[in-house]
Amino acid sequence: MTTPEAVLYHPRSIPPARRFLARAAVACAHVLATQPPRRIRAILVRLRRGARPATLAEASAARRTVLTVSLAAGGHKGCLPRSLATVLLCRWYGQWPAWCVGVRSRPPFAAHAWVEAEGVLVGEGAPAEYFQRFFTVE
Repeated sequence: MTTPEAVLYHPRSIPPARRFLARAAVACAHVLATQPPRRIRAILVRLRRGARPATLAEASAARRTVLTVSLAAGGHKGCLPRSLATVLLCRWYGQWPAWCVGVRSRPPFAAHAWVEAEGVLVGEGAPAEYFQRFFTVE
């Protein structure tokens, strides 16, 4: 059985240079997502150095860009590469949203990775208490 997926944004609405950077971030995120959680966290802690906190608008724009260039990142099982690509794209511009890993606190229980900026979940459509954090790279 297939699940319906939709392209949310038109790629031409994003400048070519930003599209290229987003595709590079998505490619790096897919490679990074194959690593153990400890290594992912260590790499992100190093990358985060020197970056300023991202605003909600900046993190949302990065997430939209990632969803535009990668259909896989928009899928139900794309939370890890989507969140990694979002923080990597933000980092390219000198920003850093909080990268979080945890589980849903209500059934059905499942692992999840997401991005927060200004204390708000970016693009998740759920309240903050819906997820229980295991660790965060802020």
